[in-house]
Amino acid sequence: MGSLRRLLSGSVRWLIAAIVFLCLAVPLLWATLAIYYSNLPWIELRIGLAAAFAAFAIWALWFSRQRRMSFVAAGLFLGVVVWWLAIPPSNHRNWRPEVAVMPRAVIDGDRVRLTGVRNFDYRSRNDFTVRYEEREILLSHLVALDFYISYFAEGPVAHTFVSFIFDNAPPLSISIETRPEVGEGFAPIASLFKQFELIYVVGDERDIVRVRTNYRGEPSYLYRLNTSAEDARRLLLVYLARINELADHPEFYHLLTNSCTINIIRYANAAGRVGRLDIRHILNGLIDGYLYLSGRIDTALPFGELRRRSLINETARAADGAADFSDRIRAPLPTMPH
Repeated sequence: MGSLRRLLSGSVRWLIAAIVFLCLAVPLLWATLAIYYSNLPWIELRIGLAAAFAAFAIWALWFSRQRRMSFVAAGLFLGVVVWWLAIPPSNHRNWRPEVAVMPRAVIDGDRVRLTGVRNFDYRSRNDFTVRYEEREILLSHLVALDFYISYFAEGPVAHTFVSFIFDNAPPLSISIETRPEVGEGFAPIASLFKQFELIYVVGDERDIVRVRTNYRGEPSYLYRLNTSAEDARRLLLVYLARINELADHPEFYHLLTNSCTINIIRYANAAGRVGRLDIRHILNGLIDGYLYLSGRIDTALPFGELRRRSLINETARAADGAADFSDRIRAPLPTMPH
């Protein structure tokens, strides 16, 4: 019995020590990365300051015998937090052309006029003719909502976006994305540290969808959501309000709190969705399984069969730049009305 008590006592001490270590190490790691990804213009300076902070904090917290050094490290950490919080987002940078124009919406009763609608003509993923358009839609003609999942590589993380379906006009895609500058590309860790502003790309499916299926080679799946026309209209109005907010007040993209799927769920909640947070909202490459189990997409087929038949890359490549691209990618899908 005594040996059991000693074993349990030792295990508890190790557990407490591990918790204390994590409580110190996680903020230290965060602050080090925050310095490295800060708004200082020279990478050498950022690397030097991040390394110096990490080295001092490790010494102060685990090796120094002077208790006041721990308070100095805590003070430096708070200073990094205040500095990081003060870094402002901007709508004025040297943006890549794909995200150079912020869309806007003018709502006049049933009529909505959109500017900055992207409709690029692609020859390859990096060779395209820049074309932004104006588009007018009628809310009363919005009849359905479609959901896309596009994979950089098949796995638990993907990009999701929606298309609003009208009975008198082509679908309107809205994709919540990072807004990289010229020479930048998406980096998951960097996106946690104010490295990218947020943009809602509004565009034609021959751009938003085709660039992913035909030129980036991303496996892409398309599902019709079991959403009423009224709910789809409410959701679109939430999107339009956010589009106008971002045009006037920029925000930073954040992979875990201000990104594609998280915001889609957030806006669906604002438009009337009832449901709880699910890990698949973050591991969004699994989101179609969640939608299936919750009855938000058609369940007439087994999920594996539905998913296999919802892959649109082959039909998208065949349709390419055709005027009826949107109709052709939906024609063979089991969840679309024909």
